[in-house]
Amino acid sequence: MNGITRWDPFKDLEDLHTRLDSLFGRAPTRRREGEEEAMTVAQWAPLVDIIEDEKEYLIKADLPEVKKEDVKVTVQEGVLMITGERKVEKEEKNKRYHRVERSYGSFVRSFTLPDDADAGKVNAEFKDGLLKVHLAKSEKSRPKQIEVKVA
Repeated sequence: MNGITRWDPFKDLEDLHTRLDSLFGRAPTRRREGEEEAMTVAQWAPLVDIIEDEKEYLIKADLPEVKKEDVKVTVQEGVLMITGERKVEKEEKNKRYHRVERSYGSFVRSFTLPDDADAGKVNAEFKDGLLKVHLAKSEKSRPKQIEVKVA
């Protein structure tokens, strides 16, 4: 037997909005019954900056509260992958969480290497929640200055 439920004329509209957000890669929002404020449901993926100079590419990834041993950097078949996990804090007695918005769990970020990158010369450093991956450019791709002699 079905129970009587309250009709929400905007529920279908919210479902459509969520599907469109998913389609365009935006984080979906969720509104619980009785809440005035919509909450964003984030998928855990660290934010990165990619910087280039004449010698290398530098990828900086924000990994707050991630331990060094929980991060792995690999290069395989022209793809650089950063994988890892931010572990959930164990709930302590006498503490109540009123809101948990930060995402936890495993993550993967992958980047196709540029043609001028040297996949054999990659190194990474991790300090204070910031991962820096240095990807050297190949010697062939670097511009060379040729001295022009005037006769």
